[in-house]
Amino acid sequence: MAAQYRWPVSYGSPLLLSSLNPAAVAAGIDIPDAVTIDGVTLSRSDLLGAATSVAERVARAQRVAVLAEPTATTVLAVVGCLIAGVTVVPVPPDAGNAELEHILADSGAQAWLGRAPEGAALPVIPVRLHARSWHTYAEPAPTATAFILYTSGTTGAPKGVMLSRGAVAAGLDALAKAWGWTANDVLVHGLPLFHVHGLILGLLGPLRVGSPLIHTGKPTPQAYAQARGTMYFGVPTVWSRIVEEPEAAKELVSARVLISGSAPLPVPVFERLRELTGHAPIERYGMSETMITISTRPDGERRPGWVGTPVAGVRTRLCDEAGNPVPHDGESVGGLQVRGPMLFDGYLNRPEVTAESFTADGWFKTGDVAVIDAEGFHRIVGRESVDLIKSGGYRIGAGEIETSLLGHPAVAETAVIGVPDDDLGQRIVAYVVLREGVDAPEQRLIDHVASELSIHKRPREVRVVAALPRNAMGKVQKKLLL
Repeated sequence: MAAQYRWPVSYGSPLLLSSLNPAAVAAGIDIPDAVTIDGVTLSRSDLLGAATSVAERVARAQRVAVLAEPTATTVLAVVGCLIAGVTVVPVPPDAGNAELEHILADSGAQAWLGRAPEGAALPVIPVRLHARSWHTYAEPAPTATAFILYTSGTTGAPKGVMLSRGAVAAGLDALAKAWGWTANDVLVHGLPLFHVHGLILGLLGPLRVGSPLIHTGKPTPQAYAQARGTMYFGVPTVWSRIVEEPEAAKELVSARVLISGSAPLPVPVFERLRELTGHAPIERYGMSETMITISTRPDGERRPGWVGTPVAGVRTRLCDEAGNPVPHDGESVGGLQVRGPMLFDGYLNRPEVTAESFTADGWFKTGDVAVIDAEGFHRIVGRESVDLIKSGGYRIGAGEIETSLLGHPAVAETAVIGVPDDDLGQRIVAYVVLREGVDAPEQRLIDHVASELSIHKRPREVRVVAALPRNAMGKVQKKLLL
């Protein structure tokens, strides 16, 4: 049945949203379930007709803001802008006033497209779900800016990451190749639509590949179990909740691949997910500035705690603080640098910051620290600013200690940081959330790490807390711990 309504899509298509090919719609070859979100199912012809109607309303604009709620209106707003060649500025629905004002002022957004926050000062352009237009637009140049995505702002005011249409296409094509992603897949996720993971991979990916998308609204175990997809996207928090509900997890046995990203997946969750579903999850690495550059493969090795090898077109290297190469021996920690066709075009209005983010020979400095082994497998240790701990003359990755602690049966969550110390330079401190009803003396946890890792990597202090501070994508905000 699938072959009756699929339209062949090839890598490198000149259309960014390859599956929304007007020729296919004109030929009557539809995808009846192209996108399902918020109780609404849009076919390929629905999407093309309604989004083209949106494009007619915004075609003269340069940049518009979209309140990125998980609704059909958001989908049509984004697709309409891409058809018209208008830059989208996705705005988190829960953005505070200061963040909202910064994003709008910095981006130069000229209007809200679709629903706007209460008291919005900018004009509002409506998105009509049932309007249709069959006007055709020329495909914008690959160099045109498709999105300005704002970073989380953990090191100051959020920065606008400029992603071109060509970069988005290259990134999605590399992932389709790496994951064997085809029009016969059905993608399921409930991720936010204002970041790379949920918006570009999770919405534009299906619209480029031609695979139906089911957005569950909230990524609950029950919603994932009921969706009956072949591909599932989730952040570690999603997978942690799923493995805590075995009956829901077992409904994912029929999937083709489970993919985890946006933060490290704890090894116990990886193992439990494999036990319950029969699938060792795919882990991958990326960021707003690079999209996804490294991934394990469905047809290759999948190691807990490792994110795999570079996708097509990407090169990586490790360097120390002086810019010297760090050996790929699986142990030595270095700053991760990348090159590839899916990299961003710079930070909006921040030429100095953009220049500082690249080396003299053109490599992007991710700000993450990693190790690479002899086979080219990558393990991300964490952020250079908070996860590279220099203690007693040693360079220590916080991620390695966190992995060890998560292997202890009493530990549900953990975050390891280095705090200033007059003697050691930095002292290793572990914040730990214990499993409900389980107790563990702090010294027992310290000894557990010392028994698994080198003695200098043990925490000098363990602090038990009720919860760890996290952002909307589930990432621990270590700067708040510091």
